[in-house]
Amino acid sequence: HETLTTLGQTAPPPQMVAGIGEAVAAMGLPCWALVPLAVAAAATILFVLDGLTFTAVLKPRGSPPVIRTWPLVGGMAQFLKGPMGLMANAMPKYGEVFTVPVFHKRITFLIGPKVSEHFFKAKDSEMSQKEVYEFNVPTFGKGVVFDVDHNTRAEQFRFFADSLKSNRLREYVGMMVKEAEDFFGKWGDEGEVDLLDALSELIVLTASRCLLGREIRETLFAEVTTLVHDLDKGMVPLSVFFPYAPIEAHRKRDKARKDLAAIFDKVIQARRESGASEPDVLQTFIDARYKDGSRLTNDQVLGMLIAVLFAGQHTSSITSTWTGLLSIANKDRVMPVLEQEQKQIMQKHQGAIDFDILAEMDELHYAIKEALRMHPPLIMLLRQCHVPFKVTTTEGKDYVVPKGHIVATSPAFAHRMDGVFKDADKFRPERFHPSEDKPEFASFIGFGGGRHGCMGETFAFMQIKTIWAILLRNFEFELVGKLPEPDYEGMVVGPKHPCTIRYKRRKL
Repeated sequence: HETLTTLGQTAPPPQMVAGIGEAVAAMGLPCWALVPLAVAAAATILFVLDGLTFTAVLKPRGSPPVIRTWPLVGGMAQFLKGPMGLMANAMPKYGEVFTVPVFHKRITFLIGPKVSEHFFKAKDSEMSQKEVYEFNVPTFGKGVVFDVDHNTRAEQFRFFADSLKSNRLREYVGMMVKEAEDFFGKWGDEGEVDLLDALSELIVLTASRCLLGREIRETLFAEVTTLVHDLDKGMVPLSVFFPYAPIEAHRKRDKARKDLAAIFDKVIQARRESGASEPDVLQTFIDARYKDGSRLTNDQVLGMLIAVLFAGQHTSSITSTWTGLLSIANKDRVMPVLEQEQKQIMQKHQGAIDFDILAEMDELHYAIKEALRMHPPLIMLLRQCHVPFKVTTTEGKDYVVPKGHIVATSPAFAHRMDGVFKDADKFRPERFHPSEDKPEFASFIGFGGGRHGCMGETFAFMQIKTIWAILLRNFEFELVGKLPEPDYEGMVVGPKHPCTIRYKRRKL
């Protein structure tokens, strides 16, 4: 407050302002000639004030260190270059807790389980998701998820949870098995495929059947898939900061959202009028009721479906791809364990696959989890800080994260820290065996954690297990070329193309 008062005392007196105006008039310049001068002056003041936040002058006492960069635009430039590079450069210099200025906002990073515990355990009144994920509103739609208050969102999350109960999952697994068997049944006796492209296509088919409904899968699949693609491509890095910017990607996004609304309105209304009931997520949302007895509108049902689809489609296709690529790349060490497990389970259950049988596939579970540890599709998780909180680093340094900061943690970066996982850069599914030492809280955050852990975790594991159980039982594989690198340019991070594998049909 003292600093701001001092700054205020340095403002020019009224006589000086009047004198400047008279001088401009004396030079025969119109009043509008002052506009560029005023803009330049305002920009200079903002530049100086932003620069002072790096120092003790305006930086809150006890707050985390602020990385050195050009005022106003420097942090944004580094952020857009890629958060992984930013963290890799900043952590050795500033430690596990540091702040990045992005325009007028401040993003404080908490890297590793020691400093991110509060991130996952804090109440929504202390740290919330709504403000930092509001850029999803144009995609999801009004009145759902990040466009509603906390109480409404809590009820909507109950709807999500209802759609993922065990009795529902048992039905979904049957659909997953049918889609996967039909899909891989079309492969030849041997050949090459891009694994990411193939599994992405299969995941869309499965999602259409389990989530969007029979009508979409059987009669409107191609049209809806094209529109969902345009919706997906409308989510670009610029969208995070300017979700309504007038760019082509956003225009296509908005048109696709409108066209999807028209399609689903007919499907939903037909179900409501006929009283039909289907075993899918769409039906769960149609039947959902708030505590006051009200229900979701047709457009809000679509918004909820889009939210579920976006939460799972890319993450499942990417994680199933990495599971395969890493297992094949380590085939001498990993594949025999996975194949032996399938042989035993096939013998025990006469080759059947259902919800309970998938739950017995522990080795496959560990391989999927290890792939997700090494390559989580979401490299950053965000919250808005509403109440200042203290954080202590592993070196014993104490900081207070100020109210108003955006707080970020990174599964991708934290999962590769040697202090968190031994041999962090090595694919070792056995690290998740019960016999291994149990890691501390928030060490594995591939599905988030704490109050906002992913509700779709079981669905994702069942979906990926179904795919790889069928593949392991019917094919042998080898990698074509080198193991792909992660593509950190995407909003959701998967492997770079090509992801080519060679397959040969055989019975296990």
